[in-house]
Amino acid sequence: KTVAFAHLDYPDACQALQVVRRRKDFTSGKLTIKRVHLITSLPPGTATGAQLAAWIRGHWKIENLLHHVRDRTFREDDSQIHIGRLPRIMAGLRNLAIGVHRQDGRTNIAAALRHTARDCRRSLTALGLTG
Repeated sequence: KTVAFAHLDYPDACQALQVVRRRKDFTSGKLTIKRVHLITSLPPGTATGAQLAAWIRGHWKIENLLHHVRDRTFREDDSQIHIGRLPRIMAGLRNLAIGVHRQDGRTNIAAALRHTARDCRRSLTALGLTG
């Protein structure tokens, strides 16, 4: 559901959205319903509710494919690197590793990292640096 407004104190905000998320725990059978409110700068009528929902799902696809892997597999949130450009450099290296393994057809990045770590030549081969 979307609502146009003119009184919210966010620059360029044009619409508020309410997203209802339903999740069923298959173990317990319990249904959980969450309501999330979002703000967009898109003027009313620019996108349909279905298009907005697709964009939101697209955001979560990126979150699940990249950021979740960085957080869980590389434990990025626990990193002690906080000085200067180093955090951005390390994020880039993590993204490179994830991208190389995904391009190689791997879906389980943790398993791919373990496999590659067992022999340093595997990393070079994955990067196309050896025959």
